[in-house]
Amino acid sequence: MKIAISGLGRMGGQIAKKLHEGGHEVIAHNRSAGKVDEAAAYGARPAYQKQDVVAAFGGEPVTLWIMIPANVIDAELDEWLEILPAGSTIIDGGNSDYRGDAARAERVANKGSHLLDIGTSGGVWGVTNGFSMMVGGDEASFTALEPALTTLAQPHGGYRHFGETGTGHFVKMVHNAIEYGMMESLAEGYRVLKEGPYKNLDLAKAGDVWQESSVVTSWLNDLTRQALHENPELDGIEGVVAESGEARWTLETAKEYDVPMPSIQASFDVRLASQNGDINYATKLLAAMRNKFGGHDINGVQ
Repeated sequence: MKIAISGLGRMGGQIAKKLHEGGHEVIAHNRSAGKVDEAAAYGARPAYQKQDVVAAFGGEPVTLWIMIPANVIDAELDEWLEILPAGSTIIDGGNSDYRGDAARAERVANKGSHLLDIGTSGGVWGVTNGFSMMVGGDEASFTALEPALTTLAQPHGGYRHFGETGTGHFVKMVHNAIEYGMMESLAEGYRVLKEGPYKNLDLAKAGDVWQESSVVTSWLNDLTRQALHENPELDGIEGVVAESGEARWTLETAKEYDVPMPSIQASFDVRLASQNGDINYATKLLAAMRNKFGGHDINGVQ
């Protein structure tokens, strides 16, 4: 199918490349030209301006997948709605707050088009391992997009349609909050191995054996042990850990519905404290994990 990808960062760039490799006709758009040049080099059709995307569809409705940060999605969406023809399908694949999805979908519907919210997981490994995609919105639009979703899910990912507008982002938001808690548990466990009664334990070796059919075998533990093999003392890692919004929104929603979340609240609080100078071996390991699965700056706060 023909599909435009706007936002060719860590995730969007991989989505565009995986779709191209899967035989789809990809129109690649980004605010900075360098990323568009990179996509053109492997065979995607370059679109340096938004109007280039519209032109690539020859006046027909556009299928547009937007992969940009949540704090700019509304302004960006309004710009696209000024130029996209009626009947277009817009996919918000970023980590937008589900509580704004209904209003965004209404704005899109008023222009005669459709909005899908697709929470997308897989990090920088998605291009090889497949992406995990949680879809909300119009079922007919979801069905029309399935050829692209099937490609993106290969070979080990998956996708499901969860229902009305907002459900895709909601499921992805809770996924990310769970991720916070899982990461924190691993980081605390490795820290107590490091600082407990036995001073010469090989933490990477512990991770190796845990990864062999133990109860805590997981992709996160696999990435953690990789980080420890590469840098056992976590030298050069400041230990400041970002919170990108999803756990905060999950906690706000849980409070609204009177659902206690003590583990996720604690993991969230650790990240906030790290940004105020409360850093240790565990927070350094959290930063190393984020770098491993998401390509995040190991000493950044984004």
